[in-house]
Amino acid sequence: MKRYFYLFIGILLIAVLGVGWFWVLKNISGESYIPSSDKWGREEKLSAAISRPPVLKERSFQAPKKRHPKKVIRPNTIKAVYLTSWTAGRNDYIDYVISLAKDTEINAVVIDVKDYSGYVAYDTDIPEVKKYNAKKVRIKNLPSLIEELHKNGIYTIARIVVFQDPVLARTRPDLAVHSKEKISALKKMNFSTTSWEIATLWADKKGLFWIDPSSKEAWRYNVSIAKDASFYGFDEINFDYVRFPSDGDLEDMVFPLWSSSTPKREVIKDFFGYLHKELQDQVISIDLFGLSCTREDDLGIGQIIEDTFGYFDYVCPMVYPSHYESGFLGYTEPAKYPYEVVKYSLKKALIRLKKYDPPEERKTKIRPWLQDFDLRGIPYGPKEVKKEIDAVYEALGDDFFGFMLWSPSNIYTKKALKEREYSSELLFWF
Repeated sequence: MKRYFYLFIGILLIAVLGVGWFWVLKNISGESYIPSSDKWGREEKLSAAISRPPVLKERSFQAPKKRHPKKVIRPNTIKAVYLTSWTAGRNDYIDYVISLAKDTEINAVVIDVKDYSGYVAYDTDIPEVKKYNAKKVRIKNLPSLIEELHKNGIYTIARIVVFQDPVLARTRPDLAVHSKEKISALKKMNFSTTSWEIATLWADKKGLFWIDPSSKEAWRYNVSIAKDASFYGFDEINFDYVRFPSDGDLEDMVFPLWSSSTPKREVIKDFFGYLHKELQDQVISIDLFGLSCTREDDLGIGQIIEDTFGYFDYVCPMVYPSHYESGFLGYTEPAKYPYEVVKYSLKKALIRLKKYDPPEERKTKIRPWLQDFDLRGIPYGPKEVKKEIDAVYEALGDDFFGFMLWSPSNIYTKKALKEREYSSELLFWF
């Protein structure tokens, strides 16, 4: 018996040491949840993009003792770049964005506060976030970060990924999308499937779990995060992945709440209305597939551009030329025609907006996402990105209210941007 006891103790010690070593490595790397596409060339690009060595020490200014609800006056045109929560937590990247804003037309930044992982990226007291163990602090001092950006005249936008949420799906499988095949397999093994199981969660092509868009509890959960981010000082809340899943085995999906007798469009539009009602004091924006500009149907995911009008301050179609299928506008490779693809898409979107007389309070504007990344072997440099920007101006004319650039590396093509002109459009505190 003694031999087995010592053997058990030895195995236990090895396990504890192994877990401890894994934890150390994980925290040293600091990028456990960054997708591989985000890591590509990041350090090299950052070193080339900034004119001084990275500032890796803590900033000297003191963190406010309370949350910082002060905001900046919204600029007439918002020209933003995107940061993941990981890069937003790094001083060298913040210095890079501030430098970009000082040198170019960029005057805003979009920051993930809840991304594809489902984790909330800053220290928050939201009860549901604590209950679901959904907090992973990547931005250590959010109030100070927002204060620093505001001091440099940068408009801040919090991005929330809504229905793609692995954390909520695992902790609340009763709200998540499930797999018919997995449920059937469990039944054959005589496992009870009277309640929704984690083992039967449906996953998309990336292996990520989704929430049933009909879930009112999920609606309230995401709105609570939006209100909290606004209270911390974000000037705008941006919602992404407000749709049904678009990839993976779609025929295998089972929804605990949604009934196929209700059109997907109605579910998503009801959520749009809910966001508008609950966030009336906040500036809000919504991301849509680029094809929503030109297609009349809901793309199989519940997104129709007219359904956003009147509910959001900005509708943000992701008109990335690389995301359009071969044959769009007669082009075999649409990505090689950034000006034509972006201009055509936004002109169609503007026509549809002009036809709409919103009964709601918000005057919706179009502010697209533009591509600043290579894909499928087609490089995007200064020429391509500038063509996209020119197309936005050309398509929207007097209804131009800005654009947002997306780059997975979070490094942007500076040569495609206009140099900063210090004029009457300044940002002030209120």
